[in-house]
Amino acid sequence: MAVNVLVVNAGSSSLKLRVLGEDDTVLAETTVERWSGGDETGPLEDFLRDAPSVDAVGHRVVHGGSEFTSATAINDDVRARIEALTGLAPLHQPRALAGIDAARHLLPDVPQIACFDTAFHTTMPAAATTYAVPATWRRKWDLHRYGFHGLSHAYASRRAAELAGMPGARVVSCHLGSGASLAAVANGRSVDTTMGFTPLAGLVMATRSGDVDPGLLVWLQRAGLTLDELEDGLEHHSGLAGLSEVGGDLRDVRKAAENGDEHAVLALRVYVHRLRQSVAAMTASMGGIDLLVFTGGVGEHDAALRAGTAAGLSFLGISLDEGRNSEVVRDNRVSADGSAVGVWVVEAREDVEIATQTRSARDVER
Repeated sequence: MAVNVLVVNAGSSSLKLRVLGEDDTVLAETTVERWSGGDETGPLEDFLRDAPSVDAVGHRVVHGGSEFTSATAINDDVRARIEALTGLAPLHQPRALAGIDAARHLLPDVPQIACFDTAFHTTMPAAATTYAVPATWRRKWDLHRYGFHGLSHAYASRRAAELAGMPGARVVSCHLGSGASLAAVANGRSVDTTMGFTPLAGLVMATRSGDVDPGLLVWLQRAGLTLDELEDGLEHHSGLAGLSEVGGDLRDVRKAAENGDEHAVLALRVYVHRLRQSVAAMTASMGGIDLLVFTGGVGEHDAALRAGTAAGLSFLGISLDEGRNSEVVRDNRVSADGSAVGVWVVEAREDVEIATQTRSARDVER
């Protein structure tokens, strides 16, 4: 029997809604670009008025902490435990809760399932998750690498392995959008990732810094920056925006670079350098690589970025076909015929992963 799933993906400012039917066909969808969250139910109510009936609701929740390691049916207790994790994801957790509250209010008799971005990475070994900070700190605040974008990495790595006919593949998944991270996925399980305790770690992103020497941050505080100024700078004014001084959209940075803007040129070089470096690091975590996957808005649509990244990774056996790379359509191979590593571009489908997890959790709950 087909189970229609309403996928609720509440971002930091937007609300994406989709109903997926049998074979994950999109039956209805909308994106509310500016959604205030809170107790605003109007956008969801408007969408449901014309959408097909749904049998379950799957919610994307960015942070599941240490306790949520799989998709979980939502009740009052689970909602409270998700809310208690707000301090770990202050921009995203309240929005997810607003989506949960709206859907529970409008669809009180429909099972609601929370699907966590962090859950996919709970399979990482201790060597990959443990920070070398005082043990008293780790124990008191549960400090470790959580990792994020798990729903996207789970789908992209599985989809690429299916397309390549390599179910046990060692995959480096590159989720590249305004936020960006890599994951090392071996035989379907996350073994390493670039983001850490927060989504600030790892790659250069649109406005986020990625990895920075912690000593630099201490120095900046001693130099007079307040905690709020430091947080704002790292979250909203760093990354491509801070490097290029033209903004965080890679398309704008590339255009400025083509017009000779030296800051934009440097921004692209730093971005690609960090990306290449991290692909190699993820490969080392698995002892090799079979598939390299690009997904997300940037990963799917910027052929020059894929080419520039691959150009520095020939020592891993990675080689692109120029024609395939420049004319790629979704879910296709862009590697050259003789490449030892298959390189794929996979459409980002967090909604499919959420729907899959929601159906499984709904069946268990019943």
